Amino acid sequence: MGQPTPARKGTDWWRSAVIYQVYVRSFADGDGDGTGDLAGVRARLPHLARLGVDALWFSPWYLSPMKDGGYDVADYRTIDPAFGTLAEAEKLIAEARELGIRTIVDIVPNHVSDQHPWFRQALDGGPERELFHFRPGRGEHGELPPNDWQSEFGGPAWSRLGDGDWYLHLFAPEQPDLNWAHPAVRQEHEDVLRFWFERGVAGVRIDSAALLVKDPLLPDFTPGRDPHPYVDRDELHDVYRSWRRVADEYDGVFVGEVWLPDAERFARYLRPDELHTAFNFSFLSCPWDPARLRASIDDTLAEHAPVGAPATWVLCNHDVTRTVTRYGRADTGFDFATKAFGTPTDLALGTRRARAAALLTLALPGSVYIYQGEELGLPEADIPRERIQDPMHARSGGTDPGRDGCRVPLPWTADAPYAGFGSREEPWLPQPEGWAAYAADRQAGDPASMLALYREAIRLRPIFGDGPLTWLPAPEGVLAFTRADGVRCVVNLGEDPVVLPTPAQPLLASGPMDDDGRLPQDTAVWLRS
Repeated sequence: MGQPTPARKGTDWWRSAVIYQVYVRSFADGDGDGTGDLAGVRARLPHLARLGVDALWFSPWYLSPMKDGGYDVADYRTIDPAFGTLAEAEKLIAEARELGIRTIVDIVPNHVSDQHPWFRQALDGGPERELFHFRPGRGEHGELPPNDWQSEFGGPAWSRLGDGDWYLHLFAPEQPDLNWAHPAVRQEHEDVLRFWFERGVAGVRIDSAALLVKDPLLPDFTPGRDPHPYVDRDELHDVYRSWRRVADEYDGVFVGEVWLPDAERFARYLRPDELHTAFNFSFLSCPWDPARLRASIDDTLAEHAPVGAPATWVLCNHDVTRTVTRYGRADTGFDFATKAFGTPTDLALGTRRARAAALLTLALPGSVYIYQGEELGLPEADIPRERIQDPMHARSGGTDPGRDGCRVPLPWTADAPYAGFGSREEPWLPQPEGWAAYAADRQAGDPASMLALYREAIRLRPIFGDGPLTWLPAPEGVLAFTRADGVRCVVNLGEDPVVLPTPAQPLLASGPMDDDGRLPQDTAVWLRS
Protein backbone atom coordinates (compact mmCIF):
# COMPACT_ATOMS: atom_id res chain seq x y z
CA MET A 1 0.00 0.00 0.00
CA GLY A 2 1.14 3.58 -0.59
CA GLN A 3 4.25 4.97 -2.21
CA PRO A 4 7.88 4.78 -1.03
CA THR A 5 8.59 7.41 1.60
CA PRO A 6 11.73 9.31 2.60
CA ALA A 7 13.92 8.06 5.45
CA ARG A 8 13.92 9.72 8.87
CA LYS A 9 17.67 9.98 9.29
CA GLY A 10 19.56 13.07 10.38
CA THR A 11 21.24 14.73 13.33
CA ASP A 12 17.95 14.87 15.26
CA TRP A 13 17.01 11.30 14.36
CA TRP A 14 15.83 10.67 17.91
CA ARG A 15 13.01 13.21 17.70
CA SER A 16 10.91 10.93 15.49
CA ALA A 17 12.66 7.57 15.84
CA VAL A 18 11.10 4.13 16.15
CA ILE A 19 13.10 2.41 18.89
CA TYR A 20 12.88 -1.30 19.65
CA GLN A 21 13.50 -2.59 23.17
CA VAL A 22 15.61 -5.75 23.37
CA TYR A 23 15.41 -7.75 26.61
CA VAL A 24 18.45 -9.86 25.74
CA ARG A 25 17.70 -12.78 28.03
CA SER A 26 14.46 -13.46 26.14
CA PHE A 27 15.18 -12.27 22.61
CA ALA A 28 17.09 -15.10 20.90
CA ASP A 29 19.40 -17.85 22.15
CA GLY A 30 22.46 -18.16 19.92
CA ASP A 31 24.28 -20.96 21.75
CA GLY A 32 21.29 -23.11 22.74
CA ASP A 33 21.75 -22.92 26.52
CA GLY A 34 18.24 -21.59 27.20
CA THR A 35 19.25 -17.96 27.75
CA GLY A 36 19.11 -15.24 25.12
CA ASP A 37 22.46 -13.73 24.19
CA LEU A 38 24.25 -11.27 21.94
CA ALA A 39 24.91 -13.96 19.35
CA GLY A 40 21.16 -14.46 19.12
CA VAL A 41 20.56 -10.73 18.64
CA ARG A 42 23.22 -10.52 15.95
CA ALA A 43 21.60 -13.43 14.09
CA ARG A 44 18.23 -11.67 14.19
CA LEU A 45 19.43 -8.25 13.04
CA PRO A 46 17.87 -8.88 9.59
CA HIS A 47 14.46 -9.20 11.30
CA LEU A 48 14.96 -5.83 12.99
CA ALA A 49 16.20 -4.20 9.79
CA ARG A 50 13.19 -5.56 7.91
CA LEU A 51 10.94 -4.24 10.64
CA GLY A 52 12.38 -0.80 9.90
CA VAL A 53 13.38 0.41 13.36
CA ASP A 54 15.87 3.23 13.83
CA ALA A 55 17.48 2.09 17.08
CA LEU A 56 17.67 -0.73 19.60
CA TRP A 57 17.41 -0.10 23.33
CA PHE A 58 19.06 -2.92 25.24
CA SER A 59 17.94 -3.67 28.77
CA PRO A 60 21.03 -4.17 30.97
CA TRP A 61 23.47 -6.67 29.48
CA TYR A 62 26.16 -6.15 32.11
CA LEU A 63 27.68 -8.55 34.63
CA SER A 64 24.90 -9.29 37.12
CA PRO A 65 23.69 -11.94 39.58
CA MET A 66 20.28 -11.49 37.91
CA LYS A 67 18.38 -10.94 41.14
CA ASP A 68 16.29 -8.36 39.27
CA GLY A 69 16.60 -9.30 35.63
CA GLY A 70 19.97 -7.58 35.18
CA TYR A 71 18.97 -4.32 36.87
CA ASP A 72 21.33 -5.33 39.67
CA VAL A 73 24.62 -4.44 37.99
CA ALA A 74 27.93 -5.73 39.32
CA ASP A 75 30.17 -4.23 36.59
CA TYR A 76 29.12 -1.72 33.92
CA ARG A 77 32.19 -2.38 31.78
CA THR A 78 31.71 -6.14 31.48
CA ILE A 79 29.08 -8.07 29.55
CA ASP A 80 27.50 -10.86 31.59
CA PRO A 81 28.99 -14.19 30.41
CA ALA A 82 25.46 -15.55 29.92
CA PHE A 83 25.07 -12.97 27.14
CA GLY A 84 28.55 -12.94 25.63
CA THR A 85 31.60 -10.68 25.75
CA LEU A 86 32.45 -7.03 25.39
CA ALA A 87 33.98 -7.80 21.98
CA GLU A 88 30.64 -9.29 20.88
CA ALA A 89 28.80 -6.20 22.12
CA GLU A 90 31.13 -4.00 20.08
CA LYS A 91 30.51 -6.16 17.01
CA LEU A 92 26.77 -5.96 17.57
CA ILE A 93 26.85 -2.18 17.86
CA ALA A 94 28.89 -1.94 14.63
CA GLU A 95 26.83 -4.49 12.68
CA ALA A 96 23.57 -2.83 13.65
CA ARG A 97 24.95 0.56 12.63
CA GLU A 98 25.87 -0.83 9.20
CA LEU A 99 22.15 -1.64 8.83
CA GLY A 100 21.21 1.90 9.82
CA ILE A 101 20.21 0.88 13.37
CA ARG A 102 21.64 2.77 16.34
CA THR A 103 22.18 1.36 19.83
CA ILE A 104 20.92 2.66 23.18
CA VAL A 105 22.21 1.09 26.40
CA ASP A 106 20.56 1.04 29.82
CA ILE A 107 22.18 2.70 32.84
CA VAL A 108 20.89 2.05 36.38
CA PRO A 109 22.27 4.93 38.47
CA ASN A 110 20.12 4.61 41.60
CA HIS A 111 21.71 1.37 42.79
CA VAL A 112 24.17 -1.40 42.05
CA SER A 113 24.28 -5.11 42.83
CA ASP A 114 25.32 -6.24 46.29
CA GLN A 115 28.07 -8.08 44.38
CA HIS A 116 29.50 -4.81 43.02
CA PRO A 117 33.11 -4.33 44.23
CA TRP A 118 32.19 -1.09 45.97
CA PHE A 119 29.54 -2.75 48.10
CA ARG A 120 31.71 -5.78 48.89
CA GLN A 121 34.44 -3.41 50.06
CA ALA A 122 31.89 -1.41 52.04
CA LEU A 123 30.83 -4.58 53.86
CA ASP A 124 34.48 -5.10 54.81
CA GLY A 125 34.46 -1.69 56.49
CA GLY A 126 36.32 0.18 53.76
CA PRO A 127 35.87 3.85 52.86
CA GLU A 128 33.48 2.69 50.12
CA ARG A 129 30.86 2.62 52.89
CA GLU A 130 30.41 6.35 52.21
CA LEU A 131 29.26 5.54 48.67
CA PHE A 132 26.03 4.01 50.05
CA HIS A 133 23.48 4.83 52.74
CA PHE A 134 24.51 3.00 55.92
CA ARG A 135 22.79 4.00 59.14
CA PRO A 136 22.31 2.69 62.68
CA GLY A 137 18.85 1.42 63.45
CA ARG A 138 16.24 2.91 65.72
CA GLY A 139 14.86 1.32 68.85
CA GLU A 140 16.60 0.42 72.09
CA HIS A 141 18.98 -1.98 70.38
CA GLY A 142 18.93 -0.61 66.85
CA GLU A 143 16.49 -3.33 65.87
CA LEU A 144 14.23 -1.01 63.86
CA PRO A 145 15.03 0.42 60.41
CA PRO A 146 16.45 3.97 60.32
CA ASN A 147 13.22 5.28 58.80
CA ASP A 148 9.87 4.05 57.50
CA TRP A 149 10.64 4.08 53.76
CA GLN A 150 9.20 1.17 51.80
CA SER A 151 10.80 -0.73 48.93
CA GLU A 152 9.29 -0.43 45.47
CA PHE A 153 9.15 -4.23 45.55
CA GLY A 154 7.34 -4.40 48.89
CA GLY A 155 8.54 -4.48 52.48
CA PRO A 156 11.01 -2.15 54.22
CA ALA A 157 13.61 -0.31 52.14
CA TRP A 158 16.29 -1.27 54.67
CA SER A 159 18.23 -4.44 55.43
CA ARG A 160 20.34 -5.06 58.52
CA LEU A 161 23.89 -6.37 58.47
CA GLY A 162 25.63 -8.56 61.01
CA ASP A 163 27.40 -5.55 62.53
CA GLY A 164 24.03 -4.01 63.38
CA ASP A 165 23.99 -1.27 60.76
CA TRP A 166 21.30 -0.99 58.09
CA TYR A 167 21.65 -0.11 54.41
CA LEU A 168 19.10 1.50 52.07
CA HIS A 169 17.63 -0.23 49.03
CA LEU A 170 14.58 1.28 47.34
CA PHE A 171 14.27 -1.95 45.35
CA ALA A 172 15.47 -5.46 46.30
CA PRO A 173 17.93 -6.04 49.19
CA GLU A 174 20.43 -7.15 46.54
CA GLN A 175 20.30 -3.62 45.06
CA PRO A 176 21.87 -1.17 47.56
CA ASP A 177 21.23 2.50 46.76
CA LEU A 178 24.19 4.69 45.91
CA ASN A 179 24.92 7.94 47.72
CA TRP A 180 24.75 10.57 45.01
CA ALA A 181 26.04 13.24 47.38
CA HIS A 182 29.49 11.62 47.05
CA PRO A 183 31.63 12.95 44.16
CA ALA A 184 33.06 9.50 43.40
CA VAL A 185 29.59 8.22 42.52
CA ARG A 186 29.08 11.06 40.06
CA GLN A 187 32.53 10.65 38.52
CA GLU A 188 32.11 6.91 38.08
CA HIS A 189 28.86 7.28 36.18
CA GLU A 190 30.28 9.95 33.89
CA ASP A 191 33.18 7.61 33.17
CA VAL A 192 30.74 4.79 32.39
CA LEU A 193 28.85 7.05 29.98
CA ARG A 194 32.09 7.84 28.15
CA PHE A 195 33.04 4.15 28.10
CA TRP A 196 29.92 3.24 26.13
CA PHE A 197 29.78 6.33 23.94
CA GLU A 198 33.35 5.54 22.88
CA ARG A 199 32.17 2.08 21.82
CA GLY A 200 29.67 3.56 19.43
CA VAL A 201 26.39 3.68 21.30
CA ALA A 202 24.08 6.49 20.25
CA GLY A 203 22.23 6.96 23.50
CA VAL A 204 21.46 5.95 27.07
CA ARG A 205 18.21 5.04 28.77
CA ILE A 206 18.26 6.06 32.45
CA ASP A 207 16.48 3.71 34.83
CA SER A 208 14.48 5.19 37.76
CA ALA A 209 15.83 8.58 36.74
CA ALA A 210 13.99 10.62 39.40
CA LEU A 211 15.09 8.58 42.45
CA LEU A 212 18.85 9.12 42.72
CA VAL A 213 19.15 11.97 45.24
CA LYS A 214 17.96 11.53 48.83
CA ASP A 215 17.33 14.00 51.62
CA PRO A 216 20.56 13.74 53.64
CA LEU A 217 18.55 13.58 56.87
CA LEU A 218 16.67 10.49 55.61
CA PRO A 219 13.43 11.55 57.36
CA ASP A 220 10.34 9.37 57.69
CA PHE A 221 8.02 9.50 54.72
CA THR A 222 5.11 11.92 55.07
CA PRO A 223 2.43 11.81 52.34
CA GLY A 224 2.37 15.09 50.49
CA ARG A 225 5.74 16.18 51.87
CA ASP A 226 7.41 18.76 49.64
CA PRO A 227 10.12 18.22 48.70
CA HIS A 228 9.83 14.45 48.63
CA PRO A 229 12.67 12.76 50.56
CA TYR A 230 13.86 10.77 47.53
CA VAL A 231 11.76 11.50 44.42
CA ASP A 232 12.40 14.41 42.04
CA ARG A 233 14.68 16.42 44.28
CA ASP A 234 16.03 19.67 42.85
CA GLU A 235 19.66 18.60 43.34
CA LEU A 236 19.13 15.92 40.68
CA HIS A 237 19.07 18.42 37.84
CA ASP A 238 22.71 19.31 38.41
CA VAL A 239 23.56 15.61 37.86
CA TYR A 240 21.80 15.53 34.50
CA ARG A 241 23.29 18.83 33.37
CA SER A 242 26.68 17.27 33.96
CA TRP A 243 25.64 14.14 32.08
CA ARG A 244 24.36 16.24 29.19
CA ARG A 245 27.78 17.82 28.79
CA VAL A 246 29.24 14.33 28.46
CA ALA A 247 26.61 13.25 25.92
CA ASP A 248 27.16 16.38 23.86
CA GLU A 249 30.82 15.42 23.44
CA TYR A 250 29.63 12.35 21.49
CA ASP A 251 26.38 13.64 19.98
CA GLY A 252 24.64 11.15 22.28
CA VAL A 253 21.06 11.22 23.51
CA PHE A 254 19.22 10.36 26.72
CA VAL A 255 15.79 8.95 27.48
CA GLY A 256 14.81 9.03 31.13
CA GLU A 257 12.44 6.79 33.05
CA VAL A 258 10.71 9.64 34.87
CA TRP A 259 7.49 8.85 36.74
CA LEU A 260 6.02 12.18 37.85
CA PRO A 261 2.38 13.33 38.01
CA ASP A 262 3.34 17.02 37.98
CA ALA A 263 3.65 18.17 34.36
CA GLU A 264 5.77 21.20 35.17
CA ARG A 265 8.19 19.18 37.28
CA PHE A 266 8.37 16.53 34.55
CA ALA A 267 9.24 19.10 31.89
CA ARG A 268 12.20 20.35 33.91
CA TYR A 269 14.09 17.17 33.06
CA LEU A 270 13.67 17.97 29.35
CA ARG A 271 15.17 21.43 29.36
CA PRO A 272 17.76 21.95 26.60
CA ASP A 273 20.71 21.30 28.89
CA GLU A 274 19.35 18.14 30.54
CA LEU A 275 17.69 15.03 29.07
CA HIS A 276 16.64 14.83 25.43
CA THR A 277 13.50 12.74 26.04
CA ALA A 278 11.62 10.94 28.82
CA PHE A 279 9.12 8.11 28.76
CA ASN A 280 5.44 8.99 28.61
CA PHE A 281 3.73 6.79 31.18
CA SER A 282 0.40 8.59 31.01
CA PHE A 283 -0.29 7.15 27.55
CA LEU A 284 0.96 3.70 28.56
CA SER A 285 -1.38 3.58 31.54
CA CYS A 286 -4.44 4.88 29.70
CA PRO A 287 -7.43 2.55 29.18
CA TRP A 288 -8.96 1.96 25.74
CA ASP A 289 -11.24 4.98 26.02
CA PRO A 290 -11.45 7.77 23.42
CA ALA A 291 -11.82 10.68 25.83
CA ARG A 292 -9.01 9.55 28.11
CA LEU A 293 -6.67 8.72 25.23
CA ARG A 294 -7.25 12.12 23.65
CA ALA A 295 -6.70 13.84 26.99
CA SER A 296 -3.48 11.87 27.50
CA ILE A 297 -2.22 12.84 24.04
CA ASP A 298 -3.11 16.50 24.56
CA ASP A 299 -1.57 16.62 28.01
CA THR A 300 1.60 14.93 26.82
CA LEU A 301 2.10 17.35 23.94
CA ALA A 302 1.35 20.30 26.21
CA GLU A 303 3.90 19.10 28.79
CA HIS A 304 6.65 18.93 26.19
CA ALA A 305 5.86 22.13 24.30
CA PRO A 306 7.42 24.66 26.73
CA VAL A 307 10.85 23.01 26.50
CA GLY A 308 10.66 22.00 22.83
CA ALA A 309 11.26 18.33 23.56
CA PRO A 310 9.61 15.57 21.51
CA ALA A 311 7.08 13.30 23.17
CA THR A 312 7.65 9.57 23.48
CA TRP A 313 4.95 6.95 22.99
CA VAL A 314 5.01 3.42 24.30
CA LEU A 315 2.39 0.70 24.68
CA CYS A 316 4.45 -1.88 26.56
CA ASN A 317 7.84 -2.63 28.10
CA HIS A 318 9.59 -5.27 30.20
CA ASP A 319 7.69 -4.18 33.33
CA VAL A 320 4.15 -4.08 31.92
CA THR A 321 1.51 -6.65 31.01
CA ARG A 322 1.51 -7.08 27.24
CA THR A 323 -0.80 -4.88 25.21
CA VAL A 324 -2.92 -7.69 23.75
CA THR A 325 -3.73 -9.01 27.21
CA ARG A 326 -4.21 -5.60 28.81
CA TYR A 327 -6.61 -4.38 26.12
CA GLY A 328 -8.50 -7.67 26.20
CA ARG A 329 -9.52 -7.30 29.83
CA ALA A 330 -12.74 -5.77 31.07
CA ASP A 331 -10.65 -3.23 32.96
CA THR A 332 -7.93 -2.01 30.62
CA GLY A 333 -6.42 0.47 33.05
CA PHE A 334 -2.84 0.62 34.25
CA ASP A 335 -1.21 -2.77 34.36
CA PHE A 336 0.29 -2.50 37.83
CA ALA A 337 -3.19 -1.93 39.25
CA THR A 338 -4.90 -4.75 37.36
CA LYS A 339 -2.54 -7.67 36.83
CA ALA A 340 -3.43 -10.80 38.76
CA PHE A 341 -3.20 -14.55 38.41
CA GLY A 342 -5.74 -15.89 35.95
CA THR A 343 -7.30 -12.53 35.02
CA PRO A 344 -9.77 -13.32 32.19
CA THR A 345 -8.74 -11.94 28.82
CA ASP A 346 -10.50 -11.87 25.47
CA LEU A 347 -7.49 -12.29 23.19
CA ALA A 348 -9.44 -11.62 20.01
CA LEU A 349 -10.64 -8.29 21.41
CA GLY A 350 -7.20 -7.48 22.79
CA THR A 351 -5.53 -8.24 19.47
CA ARG A 352 -7.97 -6.08 17.54
CA ARG A 353 -7.41 -3.18 19.89
CA ALA A 354 -3.64 -3.69 19.96
CA ARG A 355 -3.54 -3.48 16.17
CA ALA A 356 -5.52 -0.24 16.22
CA ALA A 357 -3.36 1.13 19.04
CA ALA A 358 -0.23 0.42 16.98
CA LEU A 359 -1.49 2.64 14.15
CA LEU A 360 -2.59 5.32 16.59
CA THR A 361 0.78 5.34 18.34
CA LEU A 362 2.87 5.33 15.17
CA ALA A 363 0.91 8.28 13.78
CA LEU A 364 1.61 10.55 16.77
CA PRO A 365 4.37 13.20 16.72
CA GLY A 366 7.55 12.20 18.51
CA SER A 367 9.42 8.95 19.04
CA VAL A 368 7.88 5.50 19.51
CA TYR A 369 9.23 2.60 21.58
CA ILE A 370 8.27 -0.96 20.68
CA TYR A 371 8.89 -3.73 23.20
CA GLN A 372 10.16 -6.97 21.68
CA GLY A 373 7.34 -9.32 20.71
CA GLU A 374 4.73 -6.59 20.39
CA GLU A 375 5.26 -6.79 16.62
CA LEU A 376 4.26 -10.46 16.90
CA GLY A 377 1.11 -9.72 18.89
CA LEU A 378 2.25 -11.79 21.85
CA PRO A 379 -0.12 -12.01 24.82
CA GLU A 380 0.97 -12.07 28.45
CA ALA A 381 2.03 -15.58 29.45
CA ASP A 382 0.86 -17.31 32.61
CA ILE A 383 4.00 -18.48 34.39
CA PRO A 384 3.65 -21.43 36.80
CA ARG A 385 4.22 -20.13 40.30
CA GLU A 386 7.20 -22.40 40.86
CA ARG A 387 8.93 -20.96 37.75
CA ILE A 388 8.46 -17.26 38.55
CA GLN A 389 11.81 -15.49 39.01
CA ASP A 390 10.74 -11.85 39.41
CA PRO A 391 11.54 -10.63 42.97
CA MET A 392 8.26 -8.69 43.02
CA HIS A 393 6.47 -12.04 43.34
CA ALA A 394 8.47 -13.22 46.34
CA ARG A 395 8.45 -9.88 48.16
CA SER A 396 4.66 -9.59 47.77
CA GLY A 397 4.22 -12.89 49.57
CA GLY A 398 3.15 -14.53 46.32
CA THR A 399 0.16 -12.27 45.67
CA ASP A 400 1.75 -10.35 42.78
CA PRO A 401 2.53 -12.52 39.72
CA GLY A 402 5.42 -10.24 38.87
CA ARG A 403 6.63 -9.21 35.45
CA ASP A 404 7.87 -12.49 34.01
CA GLY A 405 4.71 -12.93 31.91
CA CYS A 406 5.92 -10.28 29.45
CA ARG A 407 9.50 -11.61 29.46
CA VAL A 408 8.88 -15.08 28.03
CA PRO A 409 11.39 -15.97 25.25
CA LEU A 410 10.26 -15.02 21.75
CA PRO A 411 9.01 -17.49 19.15
CA TRP A 412 10.97 -17.28 15.90
CA THR A 413 10.44 -20.51 13.97
CA ALA A 414 7.17 -22.41 14.32
CA ASP A 415 8.54 -25.89 13.62
CA ALA A 416 11.81 -25.62 15.54
CA PRO A 417 12.51 -26.67 19.15
CA TYR A 418 11.26 -24.08 21.61
CA ALA A 419 9.69 -22.18 18.72
CA GLY A 420 13.13 -21.29 17.41
CA PHE A 421 14.27 -19.35 20.49
CA GLY A 422 17.12 -21.82 21.01
CA SER A 423 18.04 -25.32 19.99
CA ARG A 424 19.21 -27.35 22.96
CA GLU A 425 18.11 -26.37 26.49
CA GLU A 426 14.65 -25.36 27.66
CA PRO A 427 14.32 -21.55 27.86
CA TRP A 428 14.89 -19.90 31.23
CA LEU A 429 11.17 -19.10 31.36
CA PRO A 430 8.69 -21.62 29.97
CA GLN A 431 6.93 -20.81 26.70
CA PRO A 432 3.16 -21.37 26.82
CA GLU A 433 1.50 -24.09 24.82
CA GLY A 434 0.71 -22.79 21.34
CA TRP A 435 3.49 -20.17 21.44
CA ALA A 436 4.70 -21.33 18.02
CA ALA A 437 1.51 -19.94 16.45
CA TYR A 438 3.00 -16.47 16.96
CA ALA A 439 6.37 -17.33 15.39
CA ALA A 440 7.99 -14.66 13.24
CA ASP A 441 8.54 -17.00 10.28
CA ARG A 442 4.85 -17.89 10.19
CA GLN A 443 3.79 -14.25 10.34
CA ALA A 444 6.34 -13.06 7.78
CA GLY A 445 4.39 -14.65 4.93
CA ASP A 446 0.96 -13.52 6.11
CA PRO A 447 -0.06 -10.03 4.91
CA ALA A 448 -2.77 -9.93 7.59
CA SER A 449 -0.39 -10.68 10.48
CA MET A 450 0.62 -8.33 13.28
CA LEU A 451 4.19 -8.42 11.98
CA ALA A 452 3.10 -7.33 8.52
CA LEU A 453 1.07 -4.49 10.05
CA TYR A 454 4.02 -3.18 12.05
CA ARG A 455 6.38 -3.41 9.09
CA GLU A 456 4.08 -1.47 6.81
CA ALA A 457 3.17 1.09 9.46
CA ILE A 458 6.82 1.85 10.22
CA ARG A 459 7.58 2.10 6.50
CA LEU A 460 4.73 4.52 5.90
CA ARG A 461 5.09 6.53 9.11
CA PRO A 462 7.07 9.41 7.53
CA ILE A 463 3.99 10.41 5.50
CA PHE A 464 2.76 12.21 8.62
CA GLY A 465 5.68 14.60 8.39
CA ASP A 466 6.91 16.82 11.21
CA GLY A 467 3.86 19.00 11.63
CA PRO A 468 1.87 19.49 14.83
CA LEU A 469 -1.14 17.33 15.60
CA THR A 470 -4.51 18.84 14.68
CA TRP A 471 -7.71 17.15 15.80
CA LEU A 472 -10.42 16.81 13.17
CA PRO A 473 -14.21 16.71 13.63
CA ALA A 474 -15.34 13.13 14.23
CA PRO A 475 -18.35 11.15 15.51
CA GLU A 476 -18.59 10.27 19.19
CA GLY A 477 -16.07 7.61 20.16
CA VAL A 478 -13.78 8.36 17.19
CA LEU A 479 -10.33 9.95 17.27
CA ALA A 480 -9.30 11.68 14.04
CA PHE A 481 -6.29 13.90 13.48
CA THR A 482 -3.81 15.10 10.90
CA ARG A 483 -0.20 16.22 10.98
CA ALA A 484 0.39 16.79 7.26
CA ASP A 485 -1.79 18.11 4.47
CA GLY A 486 -3.94 15.38 3.03
CA VAL A 487 -2.99 12.66 5.56
CA ARG A 488 -5.06 11.66 8.56
CA CYS A 489 -5.38 8.95 11.18
CA VAL A 490 -8.85 7.76 12.22
CA VAL A 491 -9.45 5.39 15.14
CA ASN A 492 -12.91 4.08 15.95
CA LEU A 493 -13.30 3.33 19.66
CA GLY A 494 -17.09 3.70 19.52
CA GLU A 495 -19.72 1.00 19.46
CA ASP A 496 -20.84 1.46 15.86
CA PRO A 497 -19.06 1.42 12.47
CA VAL A 498 -18.36 4.87 11.06
CA VAL A 499 -18.35 6.22 7.53
CA LEU A 500 -14.91 7.34 6.38
CA PRO A 501 -14.47 10.83 4.92
CA THR A 502 -14.55 11.11 1.15
CA PRO A 503 -12.71 11.44 -1.04
CA ALA A 504 -9.98 9.54 0.80
CA GLN A 505 -7.65 6.69 -0.08
CA PRO A 506 -6.98 4.16 2.71
CA LEU A 507 -3.24 3.65 2.98
CA LEU A 508 -3.20 1.18 5.87
CA ALA A 509 -5.87 -0.23 8.17
CA SER A 510 -5.56 -2.30 11.33
CA GLY A 511 -8.42 -4.52 10.15
CA PRO A 512 -10.86 -4.93 7.28
CA MET A 513 -13.71 -2.51 6.61
CA ASP A 514 -17.24 -3.85 7.04
CA ASP A 515 -19.41 -4.88 4.08
CA ASP A 516 -20.57 -1.30 3.62
CA GLY A 517 -17.03 0.10 3.55
CA ARG A 518 -17.30 1.59 7.05
CA LEU A 519 -14.62 1.56 9.76
CA PRO A 520 -15.58 -1.05 12.38
CA GLN A 521 -15.28 -0.72 16.13
CA ASP A 522 -11.73 -1.00 17.54
CA THR A 523 -10.15 -0.38 14.14
CA ALA A 524 -7.78 2.32 12.89
CA VAL A 525 -6.95 3.55 9.40
CA TRP A 526 -4.49 5.92 7.78
CA LEU A 527 -5.98 7.93 4.93
CA ARG A 528 -4.73 10.16 2.15
CA SER A 529 -7.25 12.60 0.72
